[in-house]
Amino acid sequence: MDKSKIIADRTFSFKKGFALLFTLSVLVVIIGLTGVLMSYFSKVKQDSTHTKALMQANIYYADIKKMLSSQKNRKSIYGRLYKTSESFTSPDKRFSLMIKCNSLSNGININWLGQHNNQKMKLHYNTAINIFESIVQLYSLEDGARLQEMLLKEIGGKKRFVKMEESRLQQKKGILTYNQFERIVKRYQFEVDDAKASRVPWKKFFVFNLLATDMKANVVDAEYSSPELISLLFDIDMQIVREWYGSLEKGSVKSFVNENNPYIYKAMTKILAKGFLKSSICTVSYAYADGRYKFNFEDIDSEVKNFEFYGKQ
Repeated sequence: MDKSKIIADRTFSFKKGFALLFTLSVLVVIIGLTGVLMSYFSKVKQDSTHTKALMQANIYYADIKKMLSSQKNRKSIYGRLYKTSESFTSPDKRFSLMIKCNSLSNGININWLGQHNNQKMKLHYNTAINIFESIVQLYSLEDGARLQEMLLKEIGGKKRFVKMEESRLQQKKGILTYNQFERIVKRYQFEVDDAKASRVPWKKFFVFNLLATDMKANVVDAEYSSPELISLLFDIDMQIVREWYGSLEKGSVKSFVNENNPYIYKAMTKILAKGFLKSSICTVSYAYADGRYKFNFEDIDSEVKNFEFYGKQ
């Protein structure tokens, strides 16, 4: 066979193979770029929806703030919102919003645990430590003393476990948010290997907010406290508390406790709110696009503030 023809055939095969390889490489690149672009467009779409949802949240917040600012009697509004959620839905189902509020002082101030050297706060400290120790026993925590030690370090403010990102909180001592508290609990869980700590419904017993550092707020709004806290706070059997709590004709906490444990109510008077407290936190969830979104705000001394957007739920 002619060598030149063999060389030509081989050259042609090589070029054909190279062209095929080049084509496949280009296809791989195009497919890869298509995937990246699709991912990018998806991300842009998500970001766009998130931004629009945030704008919608701001509109709702502004409307609610305006409505509340025009109300002189906050007690009638929040008295209802503390007990049940309120839902609003348009006839065409395009608009859907739910609001639920709680008293900012409906639990034990977690920072009372750090008042052991303050004689003026002796009752507050004793109350907080009694509730904490009761929780340790009730939920069988492995090392309550270690968790307490970690909380005290955070409350003292000398060496925090949790870095405070928000500028309005950086200069404040103590535990100011539930997120801050939760991260301490997670650190405790990892250190002690105690998963039970995450199963404790801490929000039913303690409050975690900026208001907690205000001496004027050192009372418990027991009228709106959880049955779990009322049971421990006033040493009343949980079943009895639940029956009273679920009754449609239940009276005040004061009358209930005085019927079941009058001595302890008198002893706790100093830390119990004597009237309606102007300190509320509300959660608003609403439908937008194909999901539900949430934001919080606080109403303190008739001033609506501290808007926080939590995004898609």
